[in-house]
Amino acid sequence: MLLLDRVIDIEPRKTARGIKAVSANEPAVRGHFPTQPVFPPTLCLESMAQLMCVLIYASDALDPSCQQFALAGCEKVKFRQSVVPGDRMDIFVRVINHRSNIWKCSAVVSVDDVLCVEAELLAAIQDVEDYE
Repeated sequence: MLLLDRVIDIEPRKTARGIKAVSANEPAVRGHFPTQPVFPPTLCLESMAQLMCVLIYASDALDPSCQQFALAGCEKVKFRQSVVPGDRMDIFVRVINHRSNIWKCSAVVSVDDVLCVEAELLAAIQDVEDYE
C-alpha cells in the first residue's frame, strides 16, 4: 500500500519532502472510528517510513533486485494532532546518522503547519537473501 502521493524534494543523504492527501474513501479511514473518521496514526508513521525509503534509495546506489529497505525501529514517537479526511499531510524526513547499512532519520507529519506526528526512525538496508 503506497502512502505517498508525491515526493516534492530530495536532497540525497540529507532531507526529503513529500505529501499525502487523505481521502474519506480510504478503507483505513472509513474503518477507524466510523462515527468520526481519522487517518490512523500508525499509517502516518508508515508514510514517514516510505518517504525515508525513497530518500535512502536516492542517496545510495542500491539494487532493489537484491537489496531491500527494512524499518528497524521507531523512537520518540508523538501523536500530537489527528489527521482527518480532506487533510494534506506534509511529510519531512531528515537524516540524523548513517553508518554502513543503518540509517537514522527524524520525521514529521504536519497539516497546515500544525505538527501532527513526529518520530525518529531507524532503518536497515538488507540483502534479499537474508530473508530466505
